[in-house]
Amino acid sequence: MANIKSAKKRILTNAKRAARNKAAKSAVKTSVKKVDAAIAAGDKSAAQEALRNLQGVMGRATAKGIYKKNTNARKISRMASAVNKMD
Repeated sequence: MANIKSAKKRILTNAKRAARNKAAKSAVKTSVKKVDAAIAAGDKSAAQEALRNLQGVMGRATAKGIYKKNTNARKISRMASAVNKMD
């Protein structure tokens, strides 16, 4: 454990940020799974709705600095392409 007051504070703030980042990443993963599940089920309208939700979740995570801009664009592009290929 740290002895210096600023180091103690840094430990607390790092834990807070890590928890926030973990929650945001988990939300993104859950949204991706929902899109994949809708694609596997063959339900295009559900896949489109899940994709819209994913775009919002990914956008918020990118705005917070959890994902880089190009990572966000790449993931959304791949998901959109998969949804558009559905019959």
